[in-house]
Amino acid sequence: MSDICPTCGLSKELCVCESIAKESQKIRAYLDNKKFNKTYTIIEGIDAKSIDMKELAKNLKGRFACGGTIKEGRIELQGNHLSKVRKALIEFGFAPESVDID
Repeated sequence: MSDICPTCGLSKELCVCESIAKESQKIRAYLDNKKFNKTYTIIEGIDAKSIDMKELAKNLKGRFACGGTIKEGRIELQGNHLSKVRKALIEFGFAPESVDID
C-alpha cells in the first residue's frame, strides 16, 4: 500500500504539495567570494520543509558540473553560474517571477 501525504491527503505518487510550494517560493541567487577569493553562487529563499533541497542541490551540481553544499538553508555552488541558474530553476518547476538574480 502506498503512503499518504499528510498535507494534501493524496498518495505520495500523486502528491502536489511540492509543485505548489515551488510556485510560492521567493528565490534569490547571487555571487559571493569566499576563502582564497573563490566565487560561489548562492541560492537562498527555498523552503526546506516543502522542497527536497538535497535532491535540488544534487541536480544543480550535476547540471553545472560543479561542487556545492547546503548550508544554513542555502545552496552554495562552486563557481559563477548566475547566467544559467534562473533557467535551471524554472525547468525544475519554480515560477519564473519568483526567481531573482542579483
